[in-house]
Amino acid sequence: MEKKSKSKIIKFIIFIIILVVIISVVGIITAPKTKTTKYSNLDKFAQCINNSGAKFYGTFWCSFCNKQKEMFGTAKQYLPFIECSSADGRSQLEVCNKEGIDGYPTWKFIDGTELSGLQKLEFLADKTNCELSGNEI
Repeated sequence: MEKKSKSKIIKFIIFIIILVVIISVVGIITAPKTKTTKYSNLDKFAQCINNSGAKFYGTFWCSFCNKQKEMFGTAKQYLPFIECSSADGRSQLEVCNKEGIDGYPTWKFIDGTELSGLQKLEFLADKTNCELSGNEI
């Protein structure tokens, strides 16, 4: 009888350990993924980019445009973003046609340079003379 009760206790402990492992794995897999940046507050930086005369052309359906915005977190609201797509996503708006935009995202800077593709925050700081340092965590 004593062997049976020890055996039951061991089986119960093993069962609990397995259950805890399974719950932990499921928790890790289903946990929301958060994107982090090494900068804590990008509001002033995004506002400075806006005030610099730079323009950020893109579309709501462009994954790289959305990634570029996500790099700014909540400060994306201050970016000089210009939507180039019609609401149905089938044509480009005239404002972007006039600017000769043919790819997204496209950044135009006050010095006349134009760049397509996802840009690093540090590059945008350099190109716009906006301060990014000091925000670093």
